[in-house]
Amino acid sequence: MHSATLILMLILALLMIIVGGATGVRAFLSIIFNFAILFLNIALIAWGFPALVITSISGLIILATTIFMGSDDEQITQNAFYSSVLVLMVLIGLILLLQPHLLVHGFANENNEDLEGMSLLIGIKFSDVMLATMMVSSLGAVAEAAIAVSAGLQELIETTPDLDYSKLFVHGYEIGKEIIGTALNTLFFGFFGSFLGLFIWYVKLKYSFSEFINNKIFAAELSMILIGFIGVISTVPLTAWVMQLRQRKQKNCNDESGW
Repeated sequence: MHSATLILMLILALLMIIVGGATGVRAFLSIIFNFAILFLNIALIAWGFPALVITSISGLIILATTIFMGSDDEQITQNAFYSSVLVLMVLIGLILLLQPHLLVHGFANENNEDLEGMSLLIGIKFSDVMLATMMVSSLGAVAEAAIAVSAGLQELIETTPDLDYSKLFVHGYEIGKEIIGTALNTLFFGFFGSFLGLFIWYVKLKYSFSEFINNKIFAAELSMILIGFIGVISTVPLTAWVMQLRQRKQKNCNDESGW
């Protein structure tokens, strides 16, 4: 590993320990564990295992690791995990529905020089690779949004004992409005920043606007960012719905037990 990269990792670990304490340590360990899961996911797909099945299982493990190692509150983590699983199912269905029509798998003309002399007969469908990439790229944002909404609603429940649980869904929407803008901007600027060099290259090549937006590399990355947007927005109502459902169930159990 490059020495500069190792130094950055050590700085990150130190800051997470100082700022986050035990939670920061767990969060840092979850990053390492998730990296190992992603590496295993890539290896299994390369060995011929079904990309959809392997990536779905990996996604569940990554969501569980990120959420349960990121908070000490059992109620918050459980609600966030259940809603994240629902969002993952929605995204899988959406990706399977749209992927055949996107036509963004494989390489673009800009990749020709890098691929010259390399064999592309690797025995894997590029559509499967794109499917896995779209699924994995949205997991972090979905988990973050689920934790934020769940934590906000849980605090509301604890501070308002007489809260009408039928209105919990409405409160979830209000909390979600506060985080959606930030989450979407995080995804957008992450996408723009990582491809800034490519955008400059397009300008230098004097691409027209139509060539720019129809370029395969740009369209593929834009598709992934839009999937992430949809995932984040879907997390808000689904998390509120899960919490409303669980609170009603808990209330009914308490009423039946006489509490």
